[in-house]
Formats: sequence, structure tokens, C-alpha cells
Amino acid sequence: MNQTLTKAHPGGAQAHAVASNQSSDRAPAYVSTKGLQAYYGESYVVQGVGFEMREGEILALLGRNGAGKTSTLRTIARLDAPHLAAGEVWLDGHPLHTMKAHQASRLGVGLVPEDRRIISGLTVQQNLQLAQIAPPRGWTLEQVYELFPRLGERKNQEGTTLSGGEQQMLAIARALSRDVKLLLLDEPYEGLAPVIVREIEKTLERVRDLGMTTVIVEQNAIAALNMADRAVILDMGEVVFDGSAREVLDNAELRHEYLAV
Repeated sequence: MNQTLTKAHPGGAQAHAVASNQSSDRAPAYVSTKGLQAYYGESYVVQGVGFEMREGEILALLGRNGAGKTSTLRTIARLDAPHLAAGEVWLDGHPLHTMKAHQASRLGVGLVPEDRRIISGLTVQQNLQLAQIAPPRGWTLEQVYELFPRLGERKNQEGTTLSGGEQQMLAIARALSRDVKLLLLDEPYEGLAPVIVREIEKTLERVRDLGMTTVIVEQNAIAALNMADRAVILDMGEVVFDGSAREVLDNAELRHEYLAV
């Protein structure tokens, strides 16, 4: 049965937290989070977050600064911080909440962090090869360079000397060099010029066309919504909206209340 919860806010603005099982004819969940509660020390940063995704969907995980977006992404990826105190994360029937980060990575969780983590002293190609040392391997170098021709042109250049946009491409390519089932992108457009943002968008469109399940955390909410099938909005660590990306694009009051756009 469909269920809609309404949360009132100052000034009369409203946001709707729509249950993940919005339609009985949707396919079973490929990714699901249930009641996630996570802490940095005593700071309660993820407060009961839950949502579901179908295979091949792109979900925009949005909210103002400090809403808990990156913390939720890190919790799904099973990093040590924040600490998961309660709740569940499932990927294709596997309980990620029982795993460490390296185990989740082997299962197919690929996190592209905000700071990109390009390894100093290694070339572009060496960064990619390092990602492929341990199984499961994903895309070949040839496939990576086909998707990112600029990286192919710079394959012998030290990774940390690339431009910001090129480093973002390398970070995404490095994730794809493993057999990724769930791609987690933290602020992929941050600090990039509009022309480079468009290049990254083209890359993500190609990834989408290949049917990869993806979560995007992004302050450029409009760009993320235009890319996404669905959106989840967080406020103070809680889900205040779960529905279609189009619904957010069409709801100026909701965007102003929670996204300041």
C-alpha cells in the first residue's frame, strides 16, 4: 500500500517523505538502506535514513550543507567513520552492514570521494592499474580510455598534476576499473568550470546508459536532478523527501526550503 508522510516546517513550507514502495509494480529493491543511524563520536549525523533503489537507477542524494549527505554515503560504503550504530544496508541481497569497507568494495561498492584520493607519484595509468591489482576487476584500460580519451592522452602524466576536471575523471575511471555494482559519487562537480561539468555529465550519462546503479551527492542540485531518476533529500540527518527527481524540479517551494535553489 502506498504511504505518504508530510512534515510541516516554519512558514508553511512542506516536504513529503514518500515511502520507497511507492508502486507495487516496481521491481524488487537492488539497494536498500533501513533505519541507518551513524555517529562521529557523540555527534548523531545519520538519523534513521532509509531508501530503496532499483538496479540501473540514478539517485540524487541532496540537502543543504551539514544535512548528512556525505555521512550517509560513507556509511553505505562501510567506511570506519561515521560509525554505524544501527540499521541495515543491502546490495543485491548481500548485507553490507555486516562488512568492512574492503569487503564492501570487493562486493562491488565503488566510492568516489570528494577529495578524489589520486595517488601522488603515480601516473594516470599506474593509478588505474593499482585499482585492478585485486579482484574483482572491472573495465579494461582500453575501455577506460575509450570513455575518457583525455586520460588516454595523459596516461603517462602524474595523476596529481592533472587539472581538477581531469582528476575527477581519473577518480571515476579508477572506480570503474573494479567490478562496480553500486557507484557512489561525492560532489563530482565541485570546483569545476561549467564546461568541465558538462564533460563529467556526459561521462555519467554513458555510465547510466550502461545500466550502472548510482548515487550522486551534489551541491549543484539542479545538475544532479537533471541526471537522476529519483531524489532523496536529507535535513539534519533525516529523510524529508523520497520521490522522483522530476517532482523536485517541478516543486519550487520544496527546492527553496531544503536546497536553497
